[in-house]
Amino acid sequence: MTDYLVIARPDLIAAREEWLGTLRHERRLAPLTLDAYERDTRQFLQFLTGHCGGAPGLAAIADLRPADLRAFLAWRRREGVGARSLGRGLAGIRSLLRHLERRGLVNAAGAGALRAPKQPRSLPRPLKADEARRLTAANEQLAEEPWIAARDAAVMALLYGCGLRISEALGLAGGDFGARPPASLRITGKGGKQRLVPVLPAVAEAVAAYRRLCPYALADDGPLFRGVRGGPLAAAIVQRAMRRLRGALDLPDDATPHALRHSFATHLLGRGGDLRTIQELLGHASLSTTQIYTGVDTERLLEVYGKAHPRA
Repeated sequence: MTDYLVIARPDLIAAREEWLGTLRHERRLAPLTLDAYERDTRQFLQFLTGHCGGAPGLAAIADLRPADLRAFLAWRRREGVGARSLGRGLAGIRSLLRHLERRGLVNAAGAGALRAPKQPRSLPRPLKADEARRLTAANEQLAEEPWIAARDAAVMALLYGCGLRISEALGLAGGDFGARPPASLRITGKGGKQRLVPVLPAVAEAVAAYRRLCPYALADDGPLFRGVRGGPLAAAIVQRAMRRLRGALDLPDDATPHALRHSFATHLLGRGGDLRTIQELLGHASLSTTQIYTGVDTERLLEVYGKAHPRA
């Protein structure tokens, strides 16, 4: 799969190539994500060569401890690598180790016990349109089960495509999306305020894909989105999925579920949507809240000013 030199014993090289093939052909990860995972795990094996005193094989990584992985992160940090890239690298290593653990070759508990590097805090900002699309693409999700990948993609499609709060998306019932996709949703937001939100075809398709793959019966009066054991999906699970995606897709630290709702408003405003309409779509009681909530780049502001001001 790669022309780069990988320093490892034949058994580990073969197992790693099998894992990369699985990501490409079965999980269908995006090419950029595959390249990042290949590079991160290659650098990890390079580190282990010095750490273990020779080219590592499956035996060398069979029982990696958190201390070994912390040493790798420290090694990378000394090379000037930032927290975001370190987090993505750790996500790739965990994916490889989980793959090997399912085949009974290693113990991935050490990687699971290690917390990802703390990401630097930054001011919230809307995502770029291509970043939002990548987050809502099911084939780029990192979940092990296809139905979970489709579920996470559907939730994120609702946040970005309909501007829902995460609690509103998770509060939807099975009957809200039946055999025929709805043209709009009646959402009850904060303070019991109700609003109608249009449903884009891309959002309806994402939810339909999840419904087809979900192993649980989705009753009309039951929750639409389910957890692994069939109960209602918790917001913390969606937030955790977003953190994994953020590292794997090299997205900014402020790419959060709420940032997708922020992006919904900002992109509408940037394409000419008026604040009053966006206020209704978001369910804000006050227009001043919508004004603070949305952000438009300087270029767009100058363009509107030049076209609209009488003296421009």
